[in-house]
Amino acid sequence: MRGAPLTINSRQQALLESLRSSGGEMSGQQLHRHLEKQSPMGLATVYRNLRVLQQRGFVRCRHLPSGEALYAPVERDQHHLTCVDCGKTQPLEHCPIHAIDVPQKSFGDFDLLFHTLEFFGICTDCRNRQTSLI
Repeated sequence: MRGAPLTINSRQQALLESLRSSGGEMSGQQLHRHLEKQSPMGLATVYRNLRVLQQRGFVRCRHLPSGEALYAPVERDQHHLTCVDCGKTQPLEHCPIHAIDVPQKSFGDFDLLFHTLEFFGICTDCRNRQTSLI
């Protein structure tokens, strides 16, 4: 990252600490409930601050087929297989992107913050259910 180090406010810090201490990804609503007692903030404030954390490269976001957004700290480099029917997700054991060498000049005037990788398909349960309906 170029330039001065990015700072975050106390609300953003509370959100980031909650994400880092969680075992997985969390939705904005889950974060809102998790922080109700220790650092209360409105749901809109949670989402607004998550957006800032994402824009600054501290948090990544992925969207489920249902439209729900899930957040995690960028240092948790985890990618998923997602069923487009039921929304079930399964984490990949390793990130195949790390083996790809992307030349710095390809970034142009962008500062690279993070990457995401997600595969979509049909899980066994949904495939079996669909087959039985035919």
